[in-house]
Amino acid sequence: MSEKALIKDLKTMLGNDRVLTAPEDKVAYSYDAAVVEQVIPVAVVQPESEEEMGMVVSYCHRNSIPLTVRGAGTNLSGGTVPHEKGIVLLTGRLNKIIELNTEDMYAVVQPGVITAHLAKAVEKQGLFYPPDPGSQAVSTLGGNVAENAGGIRGLKYGVTKDYVLGLEFFSAEGNLIKTGSKTVKCVSGYNLAGLLVGSEGTLGVISRITLKLIPQPPARKSMMALFADIRSASQTVAAIIAEKVIPATLEFMDKFTIDAVERFSRAGLPTDVEAMLLIEVDGHPAQVEDEAGKVEKICRECGFIKIRVAESEEERNKVWEARRSALSALAKLRPTVVLEDATVPRSKIPNMVQAIQKIAEEYDVKIGTFGHAGDGNLHPTILTDKRNHEEWKRVEKAVEAIFDAALKLGGTLSGEHGIGIAKAPFLSKEIGRDSISYSMRIKRALDSRNILNPGKILWLNGSYRE
Repeated sequence: MSEKALIKDLKTMLGNDRVLTAPEDKVAYSYDAAVVEQVIPVAVVQPESEEEMGMVVSYCHRNSIPLTVRGAGTNLSGGTVPHEKGIVLLTGRLNKIIELNTEDMYAVVQPGVITAHLAKAVEKQGLFYPPDPGSQAVSTLGGNVAENAGGIRGLKYGVTKDYVLGLEFFSAEGNLIKTGSKTVKCVSGYNLAGLLVGSEGTLGVISRITLKLIPQPPARKSMMALFADIRSASQTVAAIIAEKVIPATLEFMDKFTIDAVERFSRAGLPTDVEAMLLIEVDGHPAQVEDEAGKVEKICRECGFIKIRVAESEEERNKVWEARRSALSALAKLRPTVVLEDATVPRSKIPNMVQAIQKIAEEYDVKIGTFGHAGDGNLHPTILTDKRNHEEWKRVEKAVEAIFDAALKLGGTLSGEHGIGIAKAPFLSKEIGRDSISYSMRIKRALDSRNILNPGKILWLNGSYRE
């Protein structure tokens, strides 16, 4: 099919104003937050209803048009970079909270709802939606489901998959598929929601999501533990978990990141320390006091300089907002930022921190490290300039070395950012060729024309086309 005929059909289907074809519009949707090559799509469409979404999917199947669904484009692995012969489907106009049920504690939403908007809406009802990716102020729930997004509360409360009760989605042929329910328990049929969560738009187009909500914790206490060396901080993380204390958040920042965040946010972070842990415990007031006491004791035994306790909600929020700005703060320092999320078993955090330091020295690259240390999910962030070809080659080797180190420690390539394009060439190192071949058979069975976000996740021998 010619591009001209494709665009004409899309405009007939949706109207002229919801089919974007201007060069500046197409460029805006040719990339995401990952450092991968841009790909200009043929067109960008904006359905306003689930029915229109299904019509677009069905049309793409009939005409073998590659289709990439996009929420806010905060993806960090190239998962929303489109196909050169395909179209981008934006979910931004499908942004309704359809139902918020406080009695049975669930919410039904469209995929374009902003994550933070749902969190605020349920908070007003005394409820809690824990998944909170760093981009929650702009990221969408559909994108969160497609990537199985996590966040700083993953240690205690889990990630997006732990809150998906049910889904409605369009198959590659454009048929509406329903899976799961609004009940806490449901074993009716295959667990298709489990298959779709984290599939990065390669198996279906999500049109409606049912999410579990939980009660808000009645009390919480936030602490900032300061250390004179990185090893003591990383050992503290392992010691807290070994003591069977599960904080709501247990975040790590090295000195380079602390300095960058303080310059960016002016939140009053100390810049005369080598590492910092941001720790929050929550639950029943008595439990909070007990766990906070244990955490402080462990920090002392591991050699902390001192610990600060947030004295007010304002102080707490200021520090956590500063932590959430870590990536933005680092991104101001060099033209190119490569953020990885290789994850290791929690007891291996000290080993992983040490490995990252060695990799930075070996390849002569600058790496700022922060992340969700409590669940083993560090974010080594390489600051570089991709236009410097010699430096970029060293960066690519450093990235592969980080992946190898994580896998050697029993970890994974990605804790929460997905595989997309950026990590697809490395996936066989973790799960093996047979696992990829098995996944490819599922993909072919569910998407025989390979229209759903082709090229993501599944590569063998460096190509997804085999």
